[in-house]
Amino acid sequence: MKKGLRITAFILIFLSIIFLYSSIANLGSSWIANQFDLPLDGVIRGFITTATTFFMFFLTMSLISLRAGPRRSRSFTLIIDAIRRIAKGDYNVRLDHDFAHGKNHPFGEFVDSINHMAVELNEMEKMRQEFISNVSHEIQSPLASISGFAKVLKRSDLTPEARERYLEIIETESLRLAHLSDNLLKLTSIESDHHPFEAKTYRLDQQIRKIILSCEPQWVDKSLELDVSLEEVDIWADEELMSQVWINLINNSIKFTPDGGRLSIGLRQLGEWGEVTITDTGIGINPEDQDYIFERFYKVDKSRNRASGGSGLGLSIVKKIIDLHEGSIAVQSEIEEGTTFTVTLPMARHR
Repeated sequence: MKKGLRITAFILIFLSIIFLYSSIANLGSSWIANQFDLPLDGVIRGFITTATTFFMFFLTMSLISLRAGPRRSRSFTLIIDAIRRIAKGDYNVRLDHDFAHGKNHPFGEFVDSINHMAVELNEMEKMRQEFISNVSHEIQSPLASISGFAKVLKRSDLTPEARERYLEIIETESLRLAHLSDNLLKLTSIESDHHPFEAKTYRLDQQIRKIILSCEPQWVDKSLELDVSLEEVDIWADEELMSQVWINLINNSIKFTPDGGRLSIGLRQLGEWGEVTITDTGIGINPEDQDYIFERFYKVDKSRNRASGGSGLGLSIVKKIIDLHEGSIAVQSEIEEGTTFTVTLPMARHR
């Protein structure tokens, strides 16, 4: 709309200038003919008027170009220099609107786009550096343990019991590394545009019941009381991806619930949505941590997570999968009282 108005205004201004110059040229040719008593017929007078009009027009445009040329050249130079700096990794580039004739000028829109691109690239670079730092930190600890205990195992004076304990630690740390690698691959795959998404209609209650049964050794070992209430609900989703969601959430609840605690898992239909709640009587989450638990590598309690082999990626994977299904996840928790995760997913639609 704005572009059309600009074109219309430009055409009207152009025609007005031509008409003005034509009138001036016509008056000038008439004055010359009368002043010098020249016999000018209609054709010659028209030719002189047209030639004079275009001469005046091009003279005016040349004068404008000479004045605007250096400024426009400077504008292009600054823009090209900014793009080159961004290409070399300098994302702190900010162009001023002064040389771009203001924000409403096309150059102003171009400047806004370059500044916005620099800000977004700078944020991505910060995320990349933070990601590399977190991965390096997570890998460093188990590698140090494996290396340290491997050296201790070389000692000939170790008792069989000590040797067995050190071997178990090496095995645990190796599994932790493998788990971290597996989660990183899952997260990278889910965040990419090429991750296979094979959705179908299936019974969500049956899937959750199978996951609960597969986790039986964990909740039986901690003598947890289970309260399971699952309505029959059909959803349209990727069954394999959603299995990862329920495994992560249920395992987390078991992991952070003391022996003899309670675990409640519910599923109900709310209109066109299916709602899953997983409630435990575990250690709880601080209010200030609840807004960040779905971020990559975020740990509510670093020492406690390290003791249980966590890497801070499980809930991030859960959030990504649920977002992929256009659902939502929320958390409510109180310290030493327990935690409830609520997952809402769209019901199965006719395909």
